Amino acid sequence: MTIQDIVKILTDSGIEPNEANVEVKMLIEHFAGYGVKDIIMGKKLDEKKLALVKEKAELRAKTRQPIQHITGFADFMGEKFIVNSSVLIPRDETEILVRKAVEIIKENNFKMALDVGTGSGCIACMVAKHSGCQIIGLDISTDALNTALDNASRLNLFNKAIFRKSDIFSNVKPGESFDIIISNPPYIPPREKANLQKEVSFDPDIALFTKDPEGLDFYEKIIKESPSILNKNGFLIFELGIGQAQAVKNLMCKDFTEVQILKDLAGIDRVIYGKLKIRN
Repeated sequence: MTIQDIVKILTDSGIEPNEANVEVKMLIEHFAGYGVKDIIMGKKLDEKKLALVKEKAELRAKTRQPIQHITGFADFMGEKFIVNSSVLIPRDETEILVRKAVEIIKENNFKMALDVGTGSGCIACMVAKHSGCQIIGLDISTDALNTALDNASRLNLFNKAIFRKSDIFSNVKPGESFDIIISNPPYIPPREKANLQKEVSFDPDIALFTKDPEGLDFYEKIIKESPSILNKNGFLIFELGIGQAQAVKNLMCKDFTEVQILKDLAGIDRVIYGKLKIRN
């Protein structure tokens, strides 16, 4: 059994070759502790560990369970985050959201942020790590919050990233206010469920799907309620689903100004943000 034999297990199941190579590398690093330095040094891979990697590759091929669930970790912005069936696996596109949020925070010297639907806590943790802002992550799922707490602990973000159970803003305390609200909300319409890749079915439905046919339910709720807890000159920033940019912009324009949209590397409208209008 060679590494290429294990790669073939994945490609034979329909996984694209480049992706299969990356995933086998992840499996080898995680389950065998065998990295780039070992390859350079010509170190032999232990047969028992190689057999374990093969077993995990077969599990991936058979079930299409995401590689991140098999290893228990996902890479995001240079850090490893604990992931499981209770949280959404961080996507590369979400880095655009985090980096723009951090940029806004630094430009305005913001001190308090809110992450709505925090999941694994990856957004909250990276905002806390890369800015001087304290952030509260809200989620309705207790299991997700426990995962977020574990991730914040691993990154030593005590008192910088704080987590709280809340259905959107239901548990925001009286008198609390924020300089920026950040959210990657559920935005996939229910009708799209049948068209998604098998791997996506391992993510929690509560983090993916809306109940309305357009996928705008959470945007509407957050946009409507956020002005009441945003400070003067505060910002609201979202990750977007495909084809939702104009609809979300229309919703934001009532209470927000300077609304801007950012594209991802594929040219898809991926992030939208705006500044709270000055109240009369």
